[in-house]
Amino acid sequence: MQLTAPATARPGTRNRTRDADGMAVASFILGLLGLLVFNIFLGPTAIVLAAVALWRGTQRRGRAFLGMGLGVADLLVLLAFVQMDNTVSWSF
Repeated sequence: MQLTAPATARPGTRNRTRDADGMAVASFILGLLGLLVFNIFLGPTAIVLAAVALWRGTQRRGRAFLGMGLGVADLLVLLAFVQMDNTVSWSF
C-alpha cells in the first residue's frame, strides 16, 4: 500500500522554473519601463534578471532575451542623453 505519489522530479524544480519565469517577465517589464524612466537603475537590473532567468532554465526564453535587449537599449538611451548634454540627468 502506497500512501504518497512517486516522485517524478527533484523537489523544488517546479518552483525554480516558476521563479525563473517570473524573473524573465520582470526583466522584460523593467527593461520596457527603463526606456522611459530610471534607465541607469532599471537597465542593469533587467540585464541581470534576464541572465539569471536564462541560467535557471526559464520556459520564457524569448521574454528573457527581450528583457536583456531592452536593458541594453536602456543603457544606450542613457549614453545618448549623456553625450547630448554631458550630464546623467534628463532635461528636455
